[in-house]
This record gives sequence, C-alpha cells and structure tokens, in this order.
Amino acid sequence: MGLKSKLSAQIEVKAKNDVFHDAFRHKPHHISTMTPVHVQGCDCLEGDFGTVGSKICWKYTHDGKEKFSKQIIESIDEEKKIISFKEFEGDIVNEYDNWKVSLHVDEEGEKDLVSWTMEYERPNENVPELTNLLQFFIDMTKSIDDHHVCNKPIDNTK
Repeated sequence: MGLKSKLSAQIEVKAKNDVFHDAFRHKPHHISTMTPVHVQGCDCLEGDFGTVGSKICWKYTHDGKEKFSKQIIESIDEEKKIISFKEFEGDIVNEYDNWKVSLHVDEEGEKDLVSWTMEYERPNENVPELTNLLQFFIDMTKSIDDHHVCNKPIDNTK
C-alpha cells in the first residue's frame, strides 16, 4: 500500500463554467483545438464520449515531453457537474498507483469556478508529489478559458 495523496486546485474562469463540463464530457476530442500547447488529442477507445465506463486516450505534453493517458470515465454527476476519470494505462500510472482526477464546475455567487482534484498513491517517500501535474491542469484550464473568452461572438445589439 502506497502513500495516499490528494491535490486540488480551484480556478476562477471568465467563460461560463458549463463550457468546461460540456467540453470534457461530450467533446474531449475538441480540447486540443482549445489548448494545443497542452493537449494534442483525445480518442475514444471504447464506448462513447460522455458515458460512464467509456475508455478514452489523451495525448498531451507535460514538462516538455509527449505523454499519453488511457482513462476510464468512472462517474458523471450531471446535477453537480462532476466528472471523474481514472487512468488505467499511461505515463502517470507507470510511477503512481490508483491515479484519478475529478473535474468539478460550480458557481460561487457571481464567480464561475473550475476545480480539479487528483487522488493517487506514491509507492514511497522518494517519489515526489504531483504538484507539477496539478499546475498542468491549472494552466490548461486558463488556456481553455482564454480560448472561449477570446472567441466569443460579438453582440451587435449593444
């Protein structure tokens, strides 16, 4: 049994938070166009995007290296807007056990928030915490937010 860890980040976004829930649930294959520096693709391996039990494969760049993550969609709570993914093969589980990440979009008053929570086990104390991967999720979220804010249609009625 490894050393259990849990890391979380909450990011205030300018785009409506539904954009994030919709993108990661129904259109993860579009994420690479929103943040090509971070994500280069997402393929559905088994099942359908946005369906619990489906298997997907992310291709991404982290710390200057091309990586991949095969994940199963563990749960979706449409009411609370939470999606959980668990890696079953890839660069993360090569070093860490039981890695999973949850995306939660929420509102707090006037603020739209995107939260990422990673849970995993380190095999021993010599294996570092995944703070750099959490920063990846923060940077990716900001990039997706910028994409949506910069590409909003112009409202000519004002």
